[in-house]
Amino acid sequence: MSSQKPLNQRINFKNKDESNSLTFTSPVKVDSPELPELEYLIAAIAEDAEKRRSTGSKDHPYYAFDLIRKSRLGALRLPVELGGSGANIRDLFQILIRLAEADPDVAHSLRSHFSQVEKFLLLTDEKLREKWLQRVANGEIIGNASAEISSNNAGNLVFETTLSPDGEGFLLNGKKYFSTGTLYADWVVVTASTHEGRPASVIIPTNREGVIIEDDWDGIGQKWTGSGTTRLHNVYVNQDEITYIDGSKTPFNSFLQLYLHGVIAGILRNVVTDAKALVHGRSRTFSFAAADTPRQDPQLQHVIGQLSSSAFTAETIVLAAADAIDAALNSAVNGVIDYSLSHEASLRAAQAKVIIDQLALQASTLLFEVGGASATRQSKHLDRHWRNIRTLASHNPTVYKARAIGDYVVNSTDLPIREVYF
Repeated sequence: MSSQKPLNQRINFKNKDESNSLTFTSPVKVDSPELPELEYLIAAIAEDAEKRRSTGSKDHPYYAFDLIRKSRLGALRLPVELGGSGANIRDLFQILIRLAEADPDVAHSLRSHFSQVEKFLLLTDEKLREKWLQRVANGEIIGNASAEISSNNAGNLVFETTLSPDGEGFLLNGKKYFSTGTLYADWVVVTASTHEGRPASVIIPTNREGVIIEDDWDGIGQKWTGSGTTRLHNVYVNQDEITYIDGSKTPFNSFLQLYLHGVIAGILRNVVTDAKALVHGRSRTFSFAAADTPRQDPQLQHVIGQLSSSAFTAETIVLAAADAIDAALNSAVNGVIDYSLSHEASLRAAQAKVIIDQLALQASTLLFEVGGASATRQSKHLDRHWRNIRTLASHNPTVYKARAIGDYVVNSTDLPIREVYF
């Protein structure tokens, strides 16, 4: 889409409601020549996040997800003729970064949804593809219940959650952890093993009998992502709700990895904004300071310059890696992605992680250099940036990524394959 207008001139939401409540008559239109009404959505989500934060509210961002459903933001990647926005991967990540700047919990909570949409787009079963893309076009949101705490290595296809025959269908039983976004979702993707040991994926409504979504996430960051436990007790599953997992369609999992760093890039934008606000909010300085006012202090200006550069670098790296994912997805033939392009996308996502993790954690600490002791007050909530970044970065340890990249550079050893669910 390089020949089109910049993204911020191509996004369009229709806001017809004259009250403070936003309504939308159409999803994002990537090719719209009109001015961007996406700003209304982003601003409303940011305002809600700030309100909940400043009041110490324990409320979850249900309002934000109501807006996301109404705006059909989750249909960004669908073709326009199917009720979507026709966005490419770069477009999606640009909006993700903006959304994470407004509320990183909300942005992170949509990770499984957007990943699942990519899998729907690759389906060769036209009837199944059309059914699910229509649900996405209607604004419905998809969560996940994949991770298990067990002795099985992360990323393999062995699950303790089971599918057992029951009449014409199956009974689903198990316990899943880190079910990010499922608390806000209409559907949940659950991975399980059949009684024959065959890996499978099921998509069922979150309100189906026997599905218990617990709000028990106690991480140090990303506190309102609903990343708790999902319990499955004799959940009835129809035969047509099951898809047997085939990891051959795309052997690398670059999208899910890079998505986390899109969220981090958005957080870094907020770090810069908070640093600027800290300096503007200070009326006095220190005896060792190089200027009479913080705003004119060249050392503080230097720090903010570093923060701004880190944010720019992170965003640039994410978007470059997003282009590699775009190329890989566009190579798909009959749902199968070109191996070399998929490997390239995985390499770029891994390289992005190694650098962005370091930049972001440094920046979230450097922020306090411009604020003095008052910046450490809990009421300012500035520690949230480090906690959120640390939580996001911990999903896949950087040391493993860096080693694998080094092995590839030195010995031409391909990156490890990570099977993809569905």
